[in-house]
Order: sequence, then C-alpha cells, then structure tokens
Amino acid sequence: MKSYLEFERDIKDLEEELEKLKDPFNKEGLSEVETGKISKIQSQIDDKLKISYKNLNAWQITQVARHESRPKAKFFIDNLFTDFINLSGDRRFSEDESVLTGFAKFEDSSVLVLAQEKGFDLESRLKRNFGMMRPEGYRKCIRLMNLANKFNIPVISFIDTPGAYPGIGAEQRGQAESIASSIDCCMSLKVPIISIIIGEGGSGGAIALASANKVLMFENAIYSVISPEGCASILWRDPSKSLEAAQAMKLTANELLKMKIIDEVIKEPIGGAHRNKEQVILSTKEVLIKYLDEFRNYTRDQIFEQRKKKFLNIGNQKPFKVFSNEGGWIKENNFFGYTKEILIKFKKQIIIAILLIFLITLYFF
Repeated sequence: MKSYLEFERDIKDLEEELEKLKDPFNKEGLSEVETGKISKIQSQIDDKLKISYKNLNAWQITQVARHESRPKAKFFIDNLFTDFINLSGDRRFSEDESVLTGFAKFEDSSVLVLAQEKGFDLESRLKRNFGMMRPEGYRKCIRLMNLANKFNIPVISFIDTPGAYPGIGAEQRGQAESIASSIDCCMSLKVPIISIIIGEGGSGGAIALASANKVLMFENAIYSVISPEGCASILWRDPSKSLEAAQAMKLTANELLKMKIIDEVIKEPIGGAHRNKEQVILSTKEVLIKYLDEFRNYTRDQIFEQRKKKFLNIGNQKPFKVFSNEGGWIKENNFFGYTKEILIKFKKQIIIAILLIFLITLYFF
C-alpha cells in the first residue's frame, strides 16, 4: 500500500481513481479498460507532481527525506555493487546492525561500502535501530577505513540517519569519542572518500561518515546539525514550529550547495526518489563513476590535501555578519557606548570639575 504525504492529497485521489480504471473487474463484472481516460488522469498526476515538488518548502523536503518508501542503503548496495562481503564487529564490544559495512566491486574495482540502514518495515527498523548508530558501529567503520587505506581502496558511504543513538548505554561506551575518532579517521585517510546523503543527514551521526572528499546529496535529502523538531523545541519550546526551524536551518540540498558545504546535488525523479528507484540507481552510478575516475589521477597526498582544503574553506567565501550595518538602532547603541568610553577616559577630570562646582556653590550660597 502506497503512503502519501500531507501535500500529496490531490495526487492520492487521482492515483486511486487511476487504479480503479486500470482494474478490468468492477462491480458490474468484466469491463472495457478506458485507455483515453487513463492517459488523461496520468497526465494530470504528472502535472500535479511537477508543480508540488517544484515548490516544496524546507519542512516538506524533510518529510520527503523521511518517506518510508524512499530507497534505503541496502537497496543501493544490492543494485550498485557486486560481490559485497558484509564485515561485522568492532573487535571491542559487539556488532552494530544500523550500519552495513563491507568490501565490494563497483565497475570491476574494489571499494569499501559504509551504509547507514534504517530498515523498511517495523521488524527491520527495530533491528537496525532506525539507522541510529552506536559507538561500536563507528569503531567498526574506523577499523575498515584503516584497512581500506592500507590497501589503497576508495571508500563510499551512504548517509541516512536521524543522528547517533542517544541511549545511556551508548553514552557509557563513549559515543562522543567514537564520533570524533571517526571524523578524525575520515580526515586522515589518503584514499578518496565519497559520501552520498540519500535521506536524512542528522547531526554528528552523519558527519562522522561524511567527512569526505566529495559530499553528494539527493535533491530531496536533508543535512543538518539537529532535526527541525529538536531545533523548534530548543528555540521556541514548541515542536509545532518545525516549518520555521527547517527554513532557518538551511538544511536542503540547494541551500547547502550555495554555501559549498556539499559538492553536487543528485536530481531525483518527479515525485521523489521513491517513485522511480531505477532512475535513482542510474543517476547514482553515473556520479560515482565520475568522481572515482577523477581521483584516479590524484596521488595519495593530493587526495588528503584536497579533503583538508575543502573543509578549511567552508565558510570562507563571504565575511560572516549577524546583523546589517544599516539601521538607526546601531547608532543609538553606539551613542551609549561612546558616552561610556568618554566617562571612563576623563574620569578624573570629571570628578574634579564636579567638586569645583560643588565648592563654588557652597561659597556663594
């Protein structure tokens, strides 16, 4: 059964009508399929999808990024790679099933795949912990990234997580340290890392595997330091202000591309990645081939330096200003500031002048 988002109600009605027309069995028995009407409704659906998805706001994009039918990491592994060998365990505590890791073949070349997996139904989501990694998951990734670095194997990571798991057990086992160590490992590798944000890229849980030479992002994915609901709860004490929070956070692919936090936006089919998964695979394959070929011309040291410069340059494109220099309120604030400076600078002279005025007043009166 298809699931629809709030802004897709009109599309839902049209698709239900379309399904009825395509079914030759109705209440009256076998009927003739009305091909003309089917084509007309399909055209209406396509038009509505184009209009709806062309004008999505940040909160609606967040909903699309979380869509339950959206292609997950395992789908990409099954359809992009061959000979995938799943490797488990951090060699310290246990296995973390929220991240799939292993070596595979991509276009006849060896790669290391790191993929945050949310699951596709209730059972698999519980097994995968809804894509929220524990410390052992990050340490498993570190172990395999070091192995890939040793044998000069590129790393491809798929990011789809609401954030690192915040449970007490995870904190006791060093969640913050494992995330920091994972970022440090990513930044120190001398093999190319390509990260693709396929759904949610939430907080340190995402950047721990996305400190890459190239960070790519699907058109309707999100990448942020916190969820819009979390931001709204902290700033306004009101989770219902998620729309305002999402717009303020600039978490969409196009906004992040403007700020040069990501390197490329992967276009999605009309209506989102969940409506045409085959096209999504072709687009992803094309972009991976392009960047892997690019890094074949780099030395190990050049790969390291390129990644280092990429992150050091983030935020350096324009000088950062919280407020505009224009506005009368600045002058008003400056007046009090200047007054305070003058009082401090000529404190002794002012005190002497006040005493003289006081003595003269006493003498004459």
